Amino acid sequence: MRTVVNCKNLNVRFRTDDSLLPAVSDLSFSLNAGECLGVVGESGSGKSQTFLAMLGLLADNGAATGSVTFHHQELLHAPRKTLDTLRGNKLAMVFQDSLSALTPTMRIGDQLAEVLVRHKGLSKAQARSKVLAMLEIVSIPDADHRYNSYPFEMSGGMRQRVMIALAMLCSPEVLIADEPTTALDVTVQAQVLRLLDGLKRHTDTSIVLITHDLAVVAGLCDRIMIMYAGRAVEFGSVRQIFENPKHPYTMGLLRSVPGMASDPDIDLPAIPGQPPNLEDLPDGCSFAARCAYAMERCTVERPELYRMNNNRQSACHLEDIS
Repeated sequence: MRTVVNCKNLNVRFRTDDSLLPAVSDLSFSLNAGECLGVVGESGSGKSQTFLAMLGLLADNGAATGSVTFHHQELLHAPRKTLDTLRGNKLAMVFQDSLSALTPTMRIGDQLAEVLVRHKGLSKAQARSKVLAMLEIVSIPDADHRYNSYPFEMSGGMRQRVMIALAMLCSPEVLIADEPTTALDVTVQAQVLRLLDGLKRHTDTSIVLITHDLAVVAGLCDRIMIMYAGRAVEFGSVRQIFENPKHPYTMGLLRSVPGMASDPDIDLPAIPGQPPNLEDLPDGCSFAARCAYAMERCTVERPELYRMNNNRQSACHLEDIS
């Protein structure tokens, strides 16, 4: 497969009043053409910061080291002009909060058309025509009317579909969707996921789906990267992860997913405890305090990712958990 994005030893740190907070540590992965990669983990696990670093969108107190390349072109610390050319054109991101991601004082149509005028050199009339067609594709009803709407005049589901339309206007090679179904009702969630699935099936776009919910990635993704406390703890295909998870954290996530046969009167099992403080990470495994399989070695020695058969990887001292 042709590799589109290659990340090696990415570290993201945020300077606080007292210390440097490690949001992402020694992360390496690749993204292939036409592939959908699910990035799964609890809030604060480093999912979003990984891709904000890739796009040069970290907060002012953030800094990234390592390497992230797009077709062998280095993105970390690339000149602003280079990133401006790529962002929204070759690399696009659907942000988690659609209301704050859209400019509240600009009409929806003007915001979308501006992307085409800037990146593709279209006239305003040409841009309007293409925007209307894209709004139809993402199932925005009465697109001609909605073209002139402001973000606050649209529902959360509509705004999220507008964000997807905005990201897809320039036919990017990589689409990063950050929690695209959060805070949406189940009907709208299904619409958004069907839309992303259609993009995957009918284009060569590579998709990164960032989520805390393994159930969301089940029918859409090809591979899954599980993150915990800023590190990757397991890689595998969707089938491998769901049928035979290797890391205890992955097992806990899967057990907490309600199934068709779940008894509504019985509480789902939860992972005990809380994620560690990133400013005071333990010397050993960051998950050890919450892990039913933890042994003394886990508290003093951090497990490294080891490669198993069929391109699987896991960061756990227990090489085979039955």
